Amino acid sequence: MVCSSSSSASGGRRRSPHVVLAGLLLLIASSSCLFAAAEAKRNVITHIKGFEGPLPFHLETGYVEVDEEHGAQLFYYFIESERNPAEDPLLLWITGGPGCSALSGLLFEIGPLKFDVAGYTEGFPRLVYFEDSWTKVANVIFLDAPVGTGFSYSREDAGLNVSLTGSGRQHHTFLRKWLAEHPEFASNPLYIGGDSYSGYTVPVTALDIATNSNQDDPKLNLAGYMVGNAATDDRYDSGGKVPFMHGMGSSPTSSTRRRAWDAAAIFTRSPTRATRSAPTR
Repeated sequence: MVCSSSSSASGGRRRSPHVVLAGLLLLIASSSCLFAAAEAKRNVITHIKGFEGPLPFHLETGYVEVDEEHGAQLFYYFIESERNPAEDPLLLWITGGPGCSALSGLLFEIGPLKFDVAGYTEGFPRLVYFEDSWTKVANVIFLDAPVGTGFSYSREDAGLNVSLTGSGRQHHTFLRKWLAEHPEFASNPLYIGGDSYSGYTVPVTALDIATNSNQDDPKLNLAGYMVGNAATDDRYDSGGKVPFMHGMGSSPTSSTRRRAWDAAAIFTRSPTRATRSAPTR
């Protein structure tokens, strides 16, 4: 599955399923051991079909078990910083959805590869190097989460039923085990980031680390978290557009928008919309 939800709970951006599927096929074609047993831990990818020559950065993929009872494994793509991996921050990037593959973040948002859309005519899609990637200044783990997203899986169906707080605990477990396998990054400043629906999961993950990491070995060096275009609460995410637009125009225009919003909410007779109003100070 590339993305089990075409948009976030708060108007997330839609991805073309064909383009993202092409990205999945690229990585499958690049390594015959992509679906190797979890015990193999990690694979270093040096070439990807569609990209000319060796990759100009370090790419590693692998699995980390986060639920031993049900055999749940989270799949990741790790790209080392192209500047100073030993000292640059470590960023765990969780794409929204929920259920969008980490490739969405890697190929469309902050990663070092992009599709050559302008030069595409037909045939196998071509990848090009993206100069403004966040991997220029940070080590980035792109995580297929929650379980069931992308290449992440569970041996038992019960492992797919994960709550929001459960996801936070699993992300924490992932980082603890991943850093045990990559101790050279244990002292790097750690950030949790994401966009869209990850406005829910990123803070929960950071909170779980901040409150339950006393026994972690190695100790997680949490420095902060970040969210972009984040979903937080549908009532306020949507209703907040009115006061935001107030700052972009005149008071009479804002009043007109507010009346139109209230009328539309009543007309739809939606329990959520009918009680929705723009936040006031």
